[in-house]
Amino acid sequence: MIGYVTLGTNDLARAARFYDALAAEMGVGRLFETERSIAWGDPGGAPGVAVMAPFDGRPATVGNGVMVALEARDPAQVDRLHALALAHGGICEGPAGPRGETYYAGYFRDPDGNKLNAFFMAVPG
Repeated sequence: MIGYVTLGTNDLARAARFYDALAAEMGVGRLFETERSIAWGDPGGAPGVAVMAPFDGRPATVGNGVMVALEARDPAQVDRLHALALAHGGICEGPAGPRGETYYAGYFRDPDGNKLNAFFMAVPG
């Protein structure tokens, strides 16, 4: 249903460093880039993430209540993604750890303030 998600940035080079690190951990690379945007993902795979300077030329702002969730392979990858996010200018919004019996997640903001999380959901049983 979702093809990709675009987040605004006010500093494309800074956003590129942040998302390059997360994408590498997730085993994907850049799909395309222009002067104003970069997208990461797996061609023909799961939805990708793009960052872009707003088309209207005004500063990018954060959507209140908006969050992008990145699906990890396992809890250890959640831990690595959360740590990478913080090491590349992200801000912790909740440390990686269990949230209930089957959900493991870590929450963070990118350098522009966009909220994301890395999560793993185990099969109940």
